Amino acid sequence: MTIAEALQQGTVLLRNSPSARLDAEVLLAHVLGLRRVDLYAHPTRVLTSTEEAAFRELLRRRAAQEPVSYLVGKKEFFGLTLLVDRRVMIPRSETEVLVERALACARALEGEELCIADIGTGSGCIVVALAHALPRARFYATDISPEAGQVAQENFRRHGLEERVTFLEGDLCTVLPERVDLLVSNPPYTLWEHLPLGITAYEPRLALDGGPDGLAVYRRLLPQIPAYVRPGGFALLELGDGQAEEVSALAREACPGGLLRTWPDYSGFERVLEIRLGTGGQQENKRLAGPGRPGRPGNAGRSAYDL
Repeated sequence: MTIAEALQQGTVLLRNSPSARLDAEVLLAHVLGLRRVDLYAHPTRVLTSTEEAAFRELLRRRAAQEPVSYLVGKKEFFGLTLLVDRRVMIPRSETEVLVERALACARALEGEELCIADIGTGSGCIVVALAHALPRARFYATDISPEAGQVAQENFRRHGLEERVTFLEGDLCTVLPERVDLLVSNPPYTLWEHLPLGITAYEPRLALDGGPDGLAVYRRLLPQIPAYVRPGGFALLELGDGQAEEVSALAREACPGGLLRTWPDYSGFERVLEIRLGTGGQQENKRLAGPGRPGRPGNAGRSAYDL
């Protein structure tokens, strides 16, 4: 079987996938140790029997809706390659908006040696991206799952971050040894029963299930923020579709004196809740959402503090 024939057969076998051709290309490139573009540079190359068997096995698993990222053992996030497997949720592209806003908040804090915490780190994708962009900051990454912690720590090692990122196993903020300047979190917020089989059959429920209304973890995390983020610091939380109003209401109650703002993802959904902790004095609690252009976080309006 040649590369061209393998791609054709793979596309047919995966015809129920909306990305059948792409899936076949990624899986075949993985088996052959090539880039996708190389498949088209050498279409007549003949697969060995071992390569053909490995490709067919991956096709079988993909046809059963197992995510491609698990099949190849990696995922690109914020321009970085991360180890992923069934111990952790697969990083999503919309979470990159959370990283972008965290970097903006770090700049607003005007300090290079910041202390930053990633709560519920999972694969470690958020903290790895931040650590690459903020080389003088130090980081904590927490997760209640020891299995997720193993994956995260391997990603820290692969990216040379073991000395700058401390993993802490435990529930939300409760294991942090000090207050931080910036807290980020992509907590579980989905309605598990509404998710497709390709997610529920393979990805860890602990990382995704937000309870009956998707807000269970927010209700526990938000009250912890004032005790673990220093006055004047920031907390950034990823939001599920349609959750901005409810989570903002919880944040107003939990963080009196905080300045609140939401930011859209590139599809126009409000994706990130940004909280700047009060510094004392006159108490404010406003929802600060600039007009902006949908899907362009960098163009949202100004708030009481200029980012």
